[in-house]
Amino acid sequence: MKDLRLSAEDATDLEVISTCLQDAVTQVRDLVFLPHARRFAMVVNRFRWEKEGALPGTHQRARAGLHFENVQAARARNIAQDRSDGVLNLLSIRFDELNAPSGLVTLTFSGGGEIRLEVEALDAHLSDLGLVWETPNLPDHDLK
Repeated sequence: MKDLRLSAEDATDLEVISTCLQDAVTQVRDLVFLPHARRFAMVVNRFRWEKEGALPGTHQRARAGLHFENVQAARARNIAQDRSDGVLNLLSIRFDELNAPSGLVTLTFSGGGEIRLEVEALDAHLSDLGLVWETPNLPDHDLK
């Protein structure tokens, strides 16, 4: 299977990226906002949901990069930015258009963490970085 490469220019496109990144894990040190470049980028270890069920009992993660262009501002809530080794579990990514084509991108993490990006226009890119490994752990969600 080839490396995953996706782009998003609207909320529907971003839903696909969000689905691919559900349960991705990252560390605070792997998130960066570059205001002069108007870019927010992060590197994650994503769960390869698209491979699930291919071989019973095996699961995979892949190193992937996600970046957003046209970012005017980035704000974090409930994320200890002074703990660079802090682990974050990504639950979802959402785009709310405010004044077309601008809007807010919200990255939601377990434990109530959140990053909000004000974007002039949605322009997101997800790419696998080539490193893939097996993991015994299947993400599990408590639906209570």
